[in-house]
Amino acid sequence: MGNRTRAQRDAITIEIGYALVSAFVLAVVTFVAVVVPADLLLDLPGAWMRGVLAGAGGLAVTVFVVRVVYVLWGYRGAPGTQPSQPGRTSPDS
Repeated sequence: MGNRTRAQRDAITIEIGYALVSAFVLAVVTFVAVVVPADLLLDLPGAWMRGVLAGAGGLAVTVFVVRVVYVLWGYRGAPGTQPSQPGRTSPDS
């Protein structure tokens, strides 16, 4: 695993926290965006509404997982490990 500096460990912790919080917010928004219109616009019987709730819950979980993976997959490391100029592969190019 190697030796990491305190700044690198802090950066990883912040990135994980950001991934979890943003994923949670998106999951809640997704759930509400599915359930509220179904409840207000459609007069569904109880069994159908339970199905909508289950589907919205499954979609929210999927959105949560995809968001966490997307954010953490794009994480490149601690500050200072990126090239100094966007679009360049190294500062010398």
